[in-house]
Amino acid sequence: MTDSQTSPWKDGLLAVVKEDCPTCVLIEPVLRALQQENENLTIVVQDNPDFPALDGVIFDEDLRHSYELDIETVPSLIRIQGGAETERTIGWDKSTWQTMSGIDTLGSELPPSRPGCGSKSVEPGMAETLALRFGELQTKSRKIEVSELEDDIEYCFDRGWSDGLPLVPPTEARVYRMLQGTKRDPQEVLGEAPPNLVPCTVEKVAINAVMAGCKHESETSRIDKVTRKKGTELGCIIGTIELYGTGHLNFQSTAQE
Repeated sequence: MTDSQTSPWKDGLLAVVKEDCPTCVLIEPVLRALQQENENLTIVVQDNPDFPALDGVIFDEDLRHSYELDIETVPSLIRIQGGAETERTIGWDKSTWQTMSGIDTLGSELPPSRPGCGSKSVEPGMAETLALRFGELQTKSRKIEVSELEDDIEYCFDRGWSDGLPLVPPTEARVYRMLQGTKRDPQEVLGEAPPNLVPCTVEKVAINAVMAGCKHESETSRIDKVTRKKGTELGCIIGTIELYGTGHLNFQSTAQE
């Protein structure tokens, strides 16, 4: 996320909206009134550069602003002071918007409150896409382009990555989602993988976990049931590989005596 000390936004109020949201459409008169009363109002729209019909609206076409502002709900009204966010409200709450704007009559003709809508930046699959595009995570593994005319499952089988059983193609988005199941550095080396004794990183484990169909969210696994602790499937796999790497278990699948 954007460091508050290097925020590109000017001090004042910042509103993030989208036309495909009834609440955002409802408060268009409020935004107009705010712009007339407050020259330091910035409006960011996610889906239609002509909405609202006001001057100086910023079109967040690639959703970078929404990602960096960590917008989950629109409308969001944010106060920026000294280059940093100091206050935020989501949806429409008349009393809160009046307090933040300092305009006691703001939205007096509107209902007291209305819930907001989901931001375009958190639509299914979009969070991962934006994190890879604008976030700090950079995968190191070699990327392979598969033609649209090729079947990705058959592609994996033809290259010996599968024994014939279907596997899940490890796209960047899926690997990113899997890595959310651990706090470990993706480039942390867990050990050396035979037969060539190449470094086995957390990222490599996540890629293989995706291919095997593991889930990234917290679930109780077999090992967790023994310890009576909750964890993720990825965390369980990482722990098992570390046991192999420390010699407590043999990487060739036989236990040491």
